[in-house]
Amino acid sequence: MAFFQRHRANLTQGLLWGSLAVVFFTDLKAPVVGTLQRGLLATGLWRPALPTARPIRAGGPRPLPDAPLYTLDGRPTNLRRFAGKVVVLNLWATWCPPCRAEMPALQHLYSQVDTARVAFVMVSLDENPTRARRVVEQAGYTFPVFFPAAPLPKVFNTKSIPTTFILGPDGTVAIRHEGMADYDTAEFRAYLQQLAGQ
Repeated sequence: MAFFQRHRANLTQGLLWGSLAVVFFTDLKAPVVGTLQRGLLATGLWRPALPTARPIRAGGPRPLPDAPLYTLDGRPTNLRRFAGKVVVLNLWATWCPPCRAEMPALQHLYSQVDTARVAFVMVSLDENPTRARRVVEQAGYTFPVFFPAAPLPKVFNTKSIPTTFILGPDGTVAIRHEGMADYDTAEFRAYLQQLAGQ
């Protein structure tokens, strides 16, 4: 007992550093850091800029690119199946803390929009689909999650995740936003409704 009292400060520091090592060098890093980032978003202490609408390419409508995907349960599909809808396409991964931080807001947004006019395409870039399935199931997310069945088209190339693309019903990229954002706002819902022609 005297040993513990004498070395209390060193033991406390060791416990703190050991706990941090466990969090940062295991699968706990993404959910813990994501939760901290989500807390910052919720308090308003940190407000990443909301994406603003701007067409990426001029020249009129473009068909949705050919992007073979497969669903959480392994069924093949294609991005083109969502032609005529506004598409919220989010590139994410389970190991990405900012991706995990913005997902609850995206889930709430998904539950608030008319999915007959607005499609959510949450594309997991995880090499292990089982891990993504587990995260989605544990969190209770109901938005559709897909995996790329082939390399994504060039228009979706990005060097960082999360990256979110908003595609208009005519196939044009209306918004491209790299990094975390809080999409669950009245302004953003109104923008999606306007884009969908509601």
